[in-house]
Amino acid sequence: MKILIPTGRLAENIVRKSVGKKADVLVVDIDIAAFINPKILIKAFQEAKIPKNYDLILLPGLVTGDFSEASEKLGCKIRLGPKQAYDLGFVLQFVEKIEFSKKIPACEFLIEIRKEKALELIRQTEEEAHSPLTLRGIKIGGRACMKIMAEIVGAMDLDTHILQIRIEAFIARGADIIDLGATFNTLPYQVRKTVSIVKTITTAPISIDTLDPELITEGVEAGADIVLSLNSTNMGIVGPIVARTRTTAVIIPDEGNSLESLIRNIEAANRLGIKKIIADPVLDPMGHNITESIVRYYEFHRMYPQIPVFLGVGNVVELMDVDTIGVNATLCGIGAEVGASILFTPEFSNKAQGSIQELKRASQMMQLSSIRGSSPKDLGLDLLCIKEKRRRFDFSLPGDAILARASKNWHLDPAGPIRIWIVQNSISGDGGVIVAEHEKASVVGKNAKEVMDTLLELEIVSCMDHAAYLGRELEKAELALYFNRSYAQDDVF
Repeated sequence: MKILIPTGRLAENIVRKSVGKKADVLVVDIDIAAFINPKILIKAFQEAKIPKNYDLILLPGLVTGDFSEASEKLGCKIRLGPKQAYDLGFVLQFVEKIEFSKKIPACEFLIEIRKEKALELIRQTEEEAHSPLTLRGIKIGGRACMKIMAEIVGAMDLDTHILQIRIEAFIARGADIIDLGATFNTLPYQVRKTVSIVKTITTAPISIDTLDPELITEGVEAGADIVLSLNSTNMGIVGPIVARTRTTAVIIPDEGNSLESLIRNIEAANRLGIKKIIADPVLDPMGHNITESIVRYYEFHRMYPQIPVFLGVGNVVELMDVDTIGVNATLCGIGAEVGASILFTPEFSNKAQGSIQELKRASQMMQLSSIRGSSPKDLGLDLLCIKEKRRRFDFSLPGDAILARASKNWHLDPAGPIRIWIVQNSISGDGGVIVAEHEKASVVGKNAKEVMDTLLELEIVSCMDHAAYLGRELEKAELALYFNRSYAQDDVF
């Protein structure tokens, strides 16, 4: 395919370096490539006497306008390339595989196309997967994707409205199974009531999280799909009702977490007639024999590959003062290798917020990795939230640069002060809105640009230094929403 890349004078060197020999470059009579329009493009063709034998003209991604007439005159397709010239080398790898867009920059278009294809492959694989256990349509084990179990801590003490909000939020973030956590003070009637209520709220499988035989009995009789957890301390009491109701049981080892006691407890569950079993070899926290526990998982899965495995990721994440994204992804990868079918998280502490979404994406990545027989990279899905996969070219420091310094002169804007805060999306955990409050109006928007544009349009900002200040604060607020962090005006982000 013969490709032409039009650009402006300022970006010429970067474009030529990025493109190499993959395409030809046309430098038009303009400094900034984003200002190329149909007339400028046609004129550049005529002046440079460019032959009309190109298959594709790839414009800078920030160009706007209708190039359909120019496409007819120049005798080839015109599509949008990437926003940044640095990404041209990457984008050109796909020009013969994907039909680029006239409206969406190629860098964004590629991301969405690859993501859609990756998710479709996951959906197709999930439909075709054979699994030893299915709960309310959710496949567990076998070739099915690892499922996310999210615990609502202290669920029995919550009123119905709060419980519903929490469940809807967990489901929106990617939870497949809702776990209802009991406390030492939970009473039997609370378990029965809560399970009954939750069954009217969601169609997702429900688990009851306690070792107390009386609470387990109430949960099972109320219709819980899974009980966490059974071992020799409660098996003899609740085993018969779990077997009779064909409830799924997560079996754990006795104190000491030995592999031998886990196997004994599974054999005891089989003798009692419990057919639906998930094994939890117990993942120990960092600093408390985590390596030994991972080996225990590996050995169990090697011995009993047909039994679905429960991996308590929260045991590690909640007990580390570390950003959760990489930890969750790594534990998910380990889980995939040791046969994990369920990834458990309480998403309880502030630092662990977002774990449900992170584990969901990580499980999808591991599924794609397994399908393709590759490492979890270049899949179309990723968990790169802060660091870059491809770094743009660096520029050198200008020789005549002026050292910046903060101004000591600050004056209140005559138009009045503006207070900024954010309201986060309590359901999905993604996004939310920025609020900018002035005595004359309160402006609400999803990003810094639209809020600032509206403030200027309303003419409630009258000083350049105030506008610059607001721009900084609004951008911090937008970043806080993006990273699901708190925000306070004038605080360091």
